[in-house]
Amino acid sequence: MTEIDPSLAKPRPGAASLKLPWKTRISVAALSAVTDFCRRSNGSLNRSLLSLLDARTPASATPVRGVRTADVTVDPSRNLWFRLFVPSSGESLPVIVFFHGGGFAFLSPDSRIYDAVCRRICRKTQALVLSVNYRRSPEHRYPAPYEDGADVLRFLDRNGLATADAAAAGLADLSSCFLAGDSAGANISHHVGRQWAAGAWERIRLAGMVLIQPFFGGEERTEAELRLSKAPVVSVERTDWMWLAFLPEGADRDHEAANPFGPRAKGELEAALPEALVVVGGFDPLQDWQRRYYEGLRARGRAARLVEYPEAIHAFYAFPEIKESAVILDEIKGFIDGLRVQSTTEQKHGDAGDENE
Repeated sequence: MTEIDPSLAKPRPGAASLKLPWKTRISVAALSAVTDFCRRSNGSLNRSLLSLLDARTPASATPVRGVRTADVTVDPSRNLWFRLFVPSSGESLPVIVFFHGGGFAFLSPDSRIYDAVCRRICRKTQALVLSVNYRRSPEHRYPAPYEDGADVLRFLDRNGLATADAAAAGLADLSSCFLAGDSAGANISHHVGRQWAAGAWERIRLAGMVLIQPFFGGEERTEAELRLSKAPVVSVERTDWMWLAFLPEGADRDHEAANPFGPRAKGELEAALPEALVVVGGFDPLQDWQRRYYEGLRARGRAARLVEYPEAIHAFYAFPEIKESAVILDEIKGFIDGLRVQSTTEQKHGDAGDENE
């Protein structure tokens, strides 16, 4: 473990102070209190109590603010399903397979906060959004959520949306599919993306990945972790618990699931891994790991874009009253639209080449 001067735990001279709307402060305090109360120091979780405290939103066949939703079962034996978000207008829509955050242990697609997040993404991007209900830790450790994510892609590759939602099936462009997620969900997006890139697929073509403040880590304590050790949502104490609850028994934080380019990483990065948009917040203790991930992609010849919001806390995108939560939606839309145009251009050039042969 690399030792870092304890003075780095203090705010940097001239650094901006954290300013949050009062509504955000109340929401963050409530969310933190619930998760802290339900988790135990040994890495276990009072799931029954947590279920009572997690506010849920039912699916709605009637559009709400221009988006209708439906819950689709993939495998009932492990409660694997996704919430489908469908915009009220559009045709030949890109497909976003979304993985929610929560440190691998908390929340779900029907949690009020993530139903609202995915509804906003759907409305802004005019894409079909599939928010995956993957198995959670500590009951289901690594690699359960990665397996669930890959199986949702296999479900789409085999069936499309024909067996799930006939109307949405006619809109879905599976040749323009994106993986997206925030925090632990962004971590899942990376590892599911690797499985897609290493496999053989018939319908699904991944065009890109959107990784919002991805949850990566390692045994080293970085400068940001020390300086922001008690930051909202993801304090160092909370993230240590999340890794303890998720990683295999006896593994440390340099396990490849947490530290994908660290000392225990196995194998080369797949050449087919699609372009990634990596989002970083200036008040996020995980920011150094997120930048290292971006740099690791670039160092290995993979296309990646880095977007930073200097005044953003972890999970800022979930709070509409924070101004950056609207800006990031524009960024995501621009990323998706740009890659779709690029893909269409490449396809036309490829077809023209075939005709000239």
